[in-house]
Amino acid sequence: MSEATNNTQAIPAATSRLLLRAIDLSKRFPLSSGWWDRNPSFVHAVDGVSFDLMAGETLGIVGESGCGKTTTGRMLVRLAEPTEGQVLFENESGDLEDIAHLKGQPLKDFRRRAQMVFQDPYESMNPRRTIFDTVAEPLQVQKIGDHAERLERVSETLGLVGLTPPSSFLFRFPHELSGGQRQRVAIARALVMNPSFVVADEPTSMLDISIRTGIMQLMGELADRLGISYLYITHDLAVARYMCSRIAVMYLGKIVEMGETEEVLQNPVHPYTKALLSAVPVPDPEATRDPIDIKGSVSVPVDPLPRCRFYDRCPIADNFCRDNDHPPLQDKGSGRLAACYKA
Repeated sequence: MSEATNNTQAIPAATSRLLLRAIDLSKRFPLSSGWWDRNPSFVHAVDGVSFDLMAGETLGIVGESGCGKTTTGRMLVRLAEPTEGQVLFENESGDLEDIAHLKGQPLKDFRRRAQMVFQDPYESMNPRRTIFDTVAEPLQVQKIGDHAERLERVSETLGLVGLTPPSSFLFRFPHELSGGQRQRVAIARALVMNPSFVVADEPTSMLDISIRTGIMQLMGELADRLGISYLYITHDLAVARYMCSRIAVMYLGKIVEMGETEEVLQNPVHPYTKALLSAVPVPDPEATRDPIDIKGSVSVPVDPLPRCRFYDRCPIADNFCRDNDHPPLQDKGSGRLAACYKA
């Protein structure tokens, strides 16, 4: 499954404590042709997504570009406000509170506990700010410590992510670092607030293959050491297998299959999951694999019909699928959930 192997798992151990629960989470973006358009169309980027994340767990979201993975992650850390739904997150007293529509100081307090690592380490940092300024910015925004205390905390965090000695990195600029070093800085910026939850949006996809595994091992070690829960977004099933204890497969804004990683990858239930796996290269020139006969290309998520999102491309769809709403996620055995009437 592409560049990651399964020899040394980076998967941290989950606990039985619920950290986050997404309930019917949706995000729609209006498409208007002008102020006179009284019936605008909407892009249904995320539509009715629900899942739980346990403390210490890494949940992967996989799917092709445009399926809603990043939008889901951004809503969970409130970089985007949901159109509908709830995001229940464990607060400092241990209770679940809905953070989906927080404003002002409560939202600022929430940001101490939830952070995001962005995909592109070349675009996610200000080229005019030093590494110290970049990593210390969350501390400054939250008014934590004075300059000396921030310097100490940033140095400790840089050492934690493998940028040693920290003193040689503190006052360098992003253009002076390699891609892997920049992504370690991005991870340090996310961890300097000691969050309990981090959304990792394809943090290795922009890096050379030779250093991807090192970054993934680092993130797994930090999760174990610091008790962090990840929502790990990726289009690479090998990365999901290496990093995640469970995965959710998304298609056009919907979760179509979810379960334990090995179960999903070894015995896929949904036709779309089977199609994804059939597209993964096999490192054996003599190996053969039966192609999945899906039709057409990815549909446009603008005002989709209420039926199954995969109907137009599905090789096993019939009139029942056409005439009924999108199927709910149902238990298909062994804790596997799939949104398919025919699976």
